[in-house]
Amino acid sequence: MSSEIFPHVWLPEPKLAFHPDRASDQDIHPLRGLLRFGPHSSGLVPDPIRVATLAPEGESHRLYDFLKQLNAPAKPSERRDYLPEWPGFQRVFGLHMKAAGGSCHVELDKELEAEFCDSSTPHIVLAERLVRAIQRLDTQRNDFDVLFIYIPQRWAAGYVGASGEDFDLHDHLKAATATRRLPVQLVREDKALAYPDRASVMWRIGLALYAKAGGVPWKLAEMDPETAYIGISYAVRPVESDRPRFVTCCSQVFDAEGSGLEFVAYDAHEVEVQRDNPFLSRTEMFRVMTRSLELYRRRHAGRSPRRVMVHKTTEFKPDEIDGCMEALHLCEAVDLLQIVEDVGWRGIRIDGDDGAKKGKPAAFPVSRGTLMGLGPREALLWTHGDVRGISDRQYFQGARGTPVPVRLVRHAGHGPWDETARAILALSKMDWNNDALYDPLPVTIGYAKVLARVVKRMHGLGSAPYQFRFFM
Repeated sequence: MSSEIFPHVWLPEPKLAFHPDRASDQDIHPLRGLLRFGPHSSGLVPDPIRVATLAPEGESHRLYDFLKQLNAPAKPSERRDYLPEWPGFQRVFGLHMKAAGGSCHVELDKELEAEFCDSSTPHIVLAERLVRAIQRLDTQRNDFDVLFIYIPQRWAAGYVGASGEDFDLHDHLKAATATRRLPVQLVREDKALAYPDRASVMWRIGLALYAKAGGVPWKLAEMDPETAYIGISYAVRPVESDRPRFVTCCSQVFDAEGSGLEFVAYDAHEVEVQRDNPFLSRTEMFRVMTRSLELYRRRHAGRSPRRVMVHKTTEFKPDEIDGCMEALHLCEAVDLLQIVEDVGWRGIRIDGDDGAKKGKPAAFPVSRGTLMGLGPREALLWTHGDVRGISDRQYFQGARGTPVPVRLVRHAGHGPWDETARAILALSKMDWNNDALYDPLPVTIGYAKVLARVVKRMHGLGSAPYQFRFFM
């Protein structure tokens, strides 16, 4: 048995585009690109962005002060080799942000606190009061763009339900507001208000606010214009639920620029469970792929993509493969790719040493973008690792640990791994709800997980597509 590993290649860091026409407005650093060129959708978002607020009695000023911080500069105290100074919302995005009219600011009644403390189910009390206030604000929907909700630390007992109860306050509120097509930003006292690096908080909230108002901060610069990327995730409702136990959530159907902003979701009925993982029948997979393809065509003047890449974290069963192929039969190429996070592989970079055959361990980890084939159907891709071109020295996000690759398993498709891996690397930079350089997973998977978690709490999914900005 040979001890040699497979040959490996390094794929450069994907570039982001910050203008629809000027090809020169590109950068690998998302925040640096925003400062240099402005957002991709500059001039297309209404100015100003109007913010409504919801807070406990007498505490609206906490949100007003927070909004003032968004308009003021802040210097980073962490990740200084990556995080630039926050110059203020208007300087970054080229438009203003202000509080909406007086009727768009609601405070919860003072009786809530006593009722919350005395209840054996504080999460139910809190959720009902917040949803009731959201319904009241929904009547003023034309007067604001994004709703900010202040969540104080003293409500921590209401963040989750009792042991074994499937309740999460964040997801519950997102489900309630997404049903109303109302973008919302939760501002927690123990997180957004207490986090010491104010520049980091402002970048995160500023990006989220711009995207939730309908803006596009950046797109991908170098992708095949005739390829669509689809991510699938499943959610499981509690056994005691009176609705179908499984929800199939198809994440955004991303186009070549990674700019898909909509997704489809529906209850799945023909599901087989193996090792706690749900798998769709041929009919169900055909249904979700057909609806996804329709969503792509609606955004591309009725054209079908030449190639489709479908991502999910579990394997593709034969019935699922058949359903995909039947739905996507007009496409020239179909790649069904399983992306596995939990792998036992690790990699250490060895630098060549003058005169030495073996070399020596490098001071930095394996480079992000390192691709190593394990065979015709499997490969390892380091989506996390050392990156060049971010600062004066090499940049390792998080600056700790040994980067773990993801394992790519191809259940349909053929050809070299390079194009498939490039797409995954690029899509790992398309999370507009984060100020980091990249996520460990592509948004086709990351967004699908978020969507499935929230969608399973929604009533009446309907057939219309949803915009992801309501779930961020």
